[in-house]
Amino acid sequence: MKEVITMFAKTTHGAPTVDTRDKRRYAMRNGLKTMAMFAIVLIGFLAVVFAYLAYPGTPSKSKFVTFEGYIELPKGGLLNILDYLTLNGSTLFVTSESSGALFKVDLDLNHPSISSVSEMPGAGAAHGVALLPDANIAFITRSEENMVDVFDPRSLQQLQSIPVADDADAILYVPSAKLVYVANGDPRLATLIDPEKRVTVGTIPLPGKPEFVAQDPQTGLLYQNLEDINSIAAIDLGKRSIAGQWSLAPCEGPSGMAIDSEQRRLFAVCSGNAKLVVFDLDSHRVITSLKIGGGPDSVAFDQTLHTIYSAGKAGRLTVIQQDGPDTYRVLDKIHTHYGAHTLAVDPVSHKVFVGYPSLLAHPRIAVFSPAP
Repeated sequence: MKEVITMFAKTTHGAPTVDTRDKRRYAMRNGLKTMAMFAIVLIGFLAVVFAYLAYPGTPSKSKFVTFEGYIELPKGGLLNILDYLTLNGSTLFVTSESSGALFKVDLDLNHPSISSVSEMPGAGAAHGVALLPDANIAFITRSEENMVDVFDPRSLQQLQSIPVADDADAILYVPSAKLVYVANGDPRLATLIDPEKRVTVGTIPLPGKPEFVAQDPQTGLLYQNLEDINSIAAIDLGKRSIAGQWSLAPCEGPSGMAIDSEQRRLFAVCSGNAKLVVFDLDSHRVITSLKIGGGPDSVAFDQTLHTIYSAGKAGRLTVIQQDGPDTYRVLDKIHTHYGAHTLAVDPVSHKVFVGYPSLLAHPRIAVFSPAP
């Protein structure tokens, strides 16, 4: 009997009991249920994100601007990323960084959604557009191809390609100097083009990586944002040299820029810390800064309404009121669409145009007008 008991103990020692096995099965079932629920939640979240990126909804309501609708643009692939918006009268030029295309929108300001759109395809990421007011000629930068293409803005026929330095981005025609100025980011220089001969005629070394550029109508100086050193430089095109350089602190990563020439103020948005800084063009110092929507990339100033607009990659259209040269207040941060970082303002109708990227769906331009 003792031997039997000993053998029974040996066979049961170390083996899981029925109760233990049940607990393990229960724990496994709970674990599988938890994983399944997590997977369902994750899939649902990704579906919501995908739907949001693919099909942008209506912007959030605002007391200060009214959403008028979308202008739909042609689709160039699965992902469509827009860059610069350049307004010339009732014509809006929109570049595509993802496909290299240039869209020309003949605006119907009364019914923006039925505005006609034409397209000029192109190779390499398209960025800035420079228009010559007295000639039927325009220029577009292509950073991947290291080219500036010359085209007819009416027919969108490409006429010529001009080789330039790497990373061609912002571009500006300067009538007083009769030159086209091109900001080349990575090489830290500016390329100068003779628009009549359509050749490069010189370069200007820059102390930092250039982003947006704007001209002061009063002095004729160009102001160039330097993204990597949080500064701004004044450029004298006549002498082809740097006339001055100043800090934009507390700005981190200055990108878009606009100038109020009457009140001698420059507005720079800061992609690194979501600020707008106000810079005095005469005393060369920052007057004030304001917190705006995340990832700001572009800014525009309505001189008549004294309103500043900024668009950022976080999907916010920030509206700022200028009460005086040194007094500013944020009126609203309107939810637009993730990646909607570029805009333009019509000085006549005061409408605001914001470029939307897209996933699968067509890219588009959201149109806003100031509320009465």
